Amino acid sequence: MSEDGDRVSENWRKAGWAGAAIGVIAAGAAAGVAVERITVGRGIRRKARLALDAAGDYGSLRGTAGVCRAEDGTELYYEADELPEEPARRGRLRRKKPPAATVVFCHGYCLGQDSWHFQRAALRGTVRSVYWDQRSHGRSMRGLSQADGEPVTIELLGRDLKAVIDATAPEGPLVLVGHSMGGMTIMALAEQFPELVRERVVGVALVGTSSGRLAEVTYGLPALGMGAVRRLLPGVLKVLGSQVELVERGRRATADLFAGMIKQYSFGSGDVDPGVARFAERLIEATPIDVVAEFYPAFQIHDKTIALQRFTDIPVTVIAGDHDMITPPEHSAAIKDVLPAAELVVLENTGHLMMLERPDAVTALLTGLLARTGAVPQALPGDAPGAVSAGGAGATNVGAHGRSTARSAAQPGS
Repeated sequence: MSEDGDRVSENWRKAGWAGAAIGVIAAGAAAGVAVERITVGRGIRRKARLALDAAGDYGSLRGTAGVCRAEDGTELYYEADELPEEPARRGRLRRKKPPAATVVFCHGYCLGQDSWHFQRAALRGTVRSVYWDQRSHGRSMRGLSQADGEPVTIELLGRDLKAVIDATAPEGPLVLVGHSMGGMTIMALAEQFPELVRERVVGVALVGTSSGRLAEVTYGLPALGMGAVRRLLPGVLKVLGSQVELVERGRRATADLFAGMIKQYSFGSGDVDPGVARFAERLIEATPIDVVAEFYPAFQIHDKTIALQRFTDIPVTVIAGDHDMITPPEHSAAIKDVLPAAELVVLENTGHLMMLERPDAVTALLTGLLARTGAVPQALPGDAPGAVSAGGAGATNVGAHGRSTARSAAQPGS
């Protein structure tokens, strides 16, 4: 091969690694995985991709679609799963009922509303639910203010959520559910619209999220190595965000590497259904690298510890994964420190994408919260026994099969 050819090949190799690494860091999967661990299960992943792409139904659930506009004109896409109407009794006028509670689901960074697939399937017909795509994610429009050079902030995402609520649930009780960035979005809403929380929010679920200090997360890397990453990452992101086509081509060329990194950093167990792992991969890889670059800096300065106090007087469920390297369980414990009455549950052998990895346990916890808030009359049939802890006295550790044992909230990672 010629010298020019060698140089081109090396550039593509670097682009592939960089695109995969930054894309996975963005969605809860960081660089630094050993090569031998990346390559394990390559054949399984390839078969899973083919099977899911051909016939998988993950992310196929749809509701009543709509679009609302954020403050900068960005169109935010949402879908509502409505409750079935009760038939009118013969000879009687149907009385107007008070607005039913609406559960609003907020997804995480580099994901989309379809990441709630399993919870959506379980809750359909039981409670009115709204699912939306954050700006520049899923079916929502790319942020218009970002096109003009304005940075993404968590506060802006909180105002986006307010626009979605105004459009989809202008009255009636609200239960807010957020994963990772979605949980931060809910905190930003509470900070900026305390009267909305006080008057209408009856319950909150914070799933694999953080109220701040994300700049201290090491993603499983040694402290020395993470220090180097932090020094280099801003410049790397700027370069990658300006070379979208090159990086995206490189990321596609390293699909096996990308899939292995997602599995390593998004899940905490080795028995994740290959179809679910592929579904997570599809969600993450759908996020363009320039969107990754736009959003990442906001997390480094995110601090909503004080805003959490807005939830003091309402039921709050905090769910963590004991193997989550993106928002480690210590961050969920910090939320409980601010909200002592909150229920903290740590799922065993579970990573960052816990609603996909442990869907039954997460759904059981959510339905338990809905029952406590009165949004549903009681927990749904089939809830995992022991999946919901007994209130705010410490944390509950829930195993992969729904078994739970009490543990100290002060040591969530032990």
